[in-house]
Amino acid sequence: MPKAIIIGVLALQGAFEAHARALESLGVTAKLIRNPSELKELDGLIIPGGESTTFLKFLERDGFLVALQSFVETTPTFGTCAGAILLAKRVENPSQKSLAVLDITVERNAYGRQIDSTILTAPTKLEGGPLEMVFIRAPRITRAEPTVEILAERDGFPVLVRQGHLLAATFHPELSADTRVHQLFLSLVREHVSAEVRHS
Repeated sequence: MPKAIIIGVLALQGAFEAHARALESLGVTAKLIRNPSELKELDGLIIPGGESTTFLKFLERDGFLVALQSFVETTPTFGTCAGAILLAKRVENPSQKSLAVLDITVERNAYGRQIDSTILTAPTKLEGGPLEMVFIRAPRITRAEPTVEILAERDGFPVLVRQGHLLAATFHPELSADTRVHQLFLSLVREHVSAEVRHS
């Protein structure tokens, strides 16, 4: 019988409950993560939107940043909006510390303030037709290295990218009824879990 998948959602701030609901609607156990010891039992982790500088303040307590750093280097992780900023190797406008694991450059607040938030429906590389994308004070991925697969774009800039076990979106899939981005992340997690079983 296949192993039951447990996905953590970093619950320090942001729309973590909406991510948990999206995962549970897909039949997966979602666990809200508030301290570093809770990372141990997870098969994957979602870092939600919010304020990336506030995230860093929370993470600098109790060795959380160090624990998270080693987790994201080896375990499937999906960052949305501020989560994408935290995964990026380079952060600009202004520059800030990050986990520096995903080969992208991100410009913070590139699409303006809350008032400039928008909902777009656009084609992507995901099956099933155009995808609804909810942007809220979104960052912009200004550069993606050739090893990064671009799955969706807005105005010629990537908005959904994958590199190995890492996935990042500059929009908020948890605020849409379309669960395909979460399904994509679950497929990455299942691939990773089955590869680990084969190698154990």
